[in-house]
This record gives sequence, C-alpha cells and structure tokens, in this order.
Amino acid sequence: MKEAELVCAKCNVPLAPAKTTFVYLKHEFYADLPRCPVCGQVFVSEELTTGKMAEVETQLEDK
Repeated sequence: MKEAELVCAKCNVPLAPAKTTFVYLKHEFYADLPRCPVCGQVFVSEELTTGKMAEVETQLEDK
C-alpha cells in the first residue's frame, strides 16, 4: 500500500510523512513515517517492523 493511499481510521484524513522518534534501550532513532495530522497516530509498516527495526533491536541487544 502506498503512503498516499493511507487514511487515518479514526479521523478519516490522509496520512502525511512526519519525523517520528523511536526510543529503544535508551537510544533514539528517527524516521519519516506516515502520520495523521489530526490525532498524531503513526503508521508503521510490517516491512519496517520486521526488517530495519528488528535489525536495530538485535544490534543494540548484542552490545
């Protein structure tokens, strides 16, 4: 699904890319992700969750 097709289920408005902060084991990471401009709900794709985010978690836990 393309980001342009994503709509907030709560507010029924299109999601727009926004800088998003993630914190894991006291480390901060930033990514531009689709976010609702009204309520702030962020869409995190399964691809990102099982790919890059899982990789970063593994690297930090191995330290």
